[in-house]
Amino acid sequence: VCRSNKSPWVCLTCSSVHCGRYVNGHAKKHYEDAQIPMTNHKKMEKQEKVQHTVCMDCSSYSTYCYRCDDFVVNDTKLGLVQKVREHLQNLENSAFTSDRHRKRKLLENSSLNSKLLKVNGSTTALCATGLRNLGNTCFMNAILQSLSNIQQFCCYFKELPAVELRNGKTAGRRTYHTRSQGDNNVSLVEEFRKTLCALWQGSQTAFSPESLFYVVWKIMPNFRGYQQQDAHEFMRYLLDHLHLELQGGFNGVSRSVILQESSNLSTSNKCCINGASTVVTAIFGGILQNEVNCLICGTESRKFDPFLDLSLDIPSQFRNKRTKNQESGPMCTLRDCLRSFTDLEELDETELYMCHKCKKKQKSTKKFWIQKLPKVLCLHLKRFHWTAYLRNKVDTYVEFPLRGLDMKCYLLEPENSGPESCLYDLVAVVVHHGSGVGSGHYTAYAAHEGRWFHFNDSTVTLTDEETVGKAKAYILFYVERQAKPGAEKL
Repeated sequence: VCRSNKSPWVCLTCSSVHCGRYVNGHAKKHYEDAQIPMTNHKKMEKQEKVQHTVCMDCSSYSTYCYRCDDFVVNDTKLGLVQKVREHLQNLENSAFTSDRHRKRKLLENSSLNSKLLKVNGSTTALCATGLRNLGNTCFMNAILQSLSNIQQFCCYFKELPAVELRNGKTAGRRTYHTRSQGDNNVSLVEEFRKTLCALWQGSQTAFSPESLFYVVWKIMPNFRGYQQQDAHEFMRYLLDHLHLELQGGFNGVSRSVILQESSNLSTSNKCCINGASTVVTAIFGGILQNEVNCLICGTESRKFDPFLDLSLDIPSQFRNKRTKNQESGPMCTLRDCLRSFTDLEELDETELYMCHKCKKKQKSTKKFWIQKLPKVLCLHLKRFHWTAYLRNKVDTYVEFPLRGLDMKCYLLEPENSGPESCLYDLVAVVVHHGSGVGSGHYTAYAAHEGRWFHFNDSTVTLTDEETVGKAKAYILFYVERQAKPGAEKL
């Protein structure tokens, strides 16, 4: 209908091909047009047999049911879905499409010119690779692209030994994980490793993180389906599960090998979350000191909490300021958010502290100090908050530094830190575009070898620092600046 060649979906009832629901939605319209209201129950039963509810994505071969609003993971007794899948794969490899592949190659070669950049007078290729949107998976793509540009973290996974999940007769075939399969058939670490290896390889076509997403479905039930999800929530689940799997070993790579590599990465790191240290805690792990004082008897309670990221409130006095150039009121800065997080705060009536000396809940004050800063400081700005009926977005622009974020004044013992160890430089930013957490779109900005890129699913464009600085950040990734004598240790 719209002559789009993006994400073709074939109806498994009548074989007509339309664009997917996340392009112009003509496949969905095809299903809706087939829904004829019937009052007679018998007629309804007959009608159900011919309703065009099930279709297949011709790119990923995933099967989708519009009535269930979910992807289909089972098959008919005769294996008809798999037959369609194999037929499409054969078409793709047949002589019928060889001419099309030849033309596509020519187009790709010609489009290479548009991906050439002039850097210091010499021409270089834009080697960044985009990630396909599998259907509202921009939240995942933005996080993956951000993590792929955190060099120390990314290199660790890329250097892990490859693990073949399937061998023998099934070697090399596409793997389709179903919800009935055992958890030992999947490895988040392995699929994460493969995805990171696919990025920055100079490929001109976007990479499809389909295998990784199926593993995410398998081990993180919260992210099943194709609804929009919270990128920060996904990042936390992803890091937590990578951490747990690295501790336990995965598919032939022993736990001792992984823990040894993690300890080699940072022998001084003592920030452990849920067990032994891994690359996740070695890179992102920091420690907070939570200080609570009883206002009645003055008893002080101290608790140390490990963290992988800090969630910062945008102070209420800035919440009406939406753009960088808006003149009404002072500009909200990242320092304002950090100060709000660490300042002394009196707990309200709903958060009364159980004082061990008074032996009852009392009014108290709370203050956070950072006892240990991580190598990569991840700052999450709390843009979504609940009202009586819905979750609103705080659209305030927050000014953030691209270089030299100084965290010294938030440290518990700043005198014990070196001159460079508290300075951080920005490496990636995740941005949410839109008004609600369940809608909108996620993109990411990230620095790679001194250049800034904008990652918008399969599209990657070169950008500049000024554009990055104007972004309404949702998640910020800062890398610890290394002192020159210790640069080799990184």
